[in-house]
Amino acid sequence: MKHDIYTVKKAINGDARAFEELLILEEKMLYYKALSYVGNKEDALDVIQETSCKSFLSISQLRTPEYFSTWLFRILIRECYKLLKKRDQIIPYEENELLRRLDSKQEEDIESFHLGEALSKLNSSYQTSIILFYYHDLPINEISEIMEKPVGTIKTYLRRGKKKLENELERSYKLNEKFT
Repeated sequence: MKHDIYTVKKAINGDARAFEELLILEEKMLYYKALSYVGNKEDALDVIQETSCKSFLSISQLRTPEYFSTWLFRILIRECYKLLKKRDQIIPYEENELLRRLDSKQEEDIESFHLGEALSKLNSSYQTSIILFYYHDLPINEISEIMEKPVGTIKTYLRRGKKKLENELERSYKLNEKFT
């Protein structure tokens, strides 16, 4: 989301009202992104609270006001990862949405659990890059910043992850055809 640069600069300079105004504009994005990662309302709200606190304490370190949303999103994802690591879980995702976005080559009648099974078999780097790229519509350079990996590595993760996902879905689909 594009923000008024003047408001972001005021927040960087310590204006709490300006910072609150920015958070209010981002609240839906924060909630839905957090919910897609942690899987339940209570944890999503906890993550948003931590994100708000950490971003307020470190907003003075934001060097480029134009990237406020990206900066805030990176903090949110790190907080989601911390919570998931604490719970020792993988990143959840909304299977129906991912299926719709990833499955352009597959037939429409593949059930969503096939995708869930296939994604769960990917390593976490492939899984995260696919979720951020296809579900959250983030460009590769932002995914690179979030995952703290080079752009080329993210492209490799996406290419290899899509190939493994495709192979797994085909295998799963063929197995289901045998039993029906």
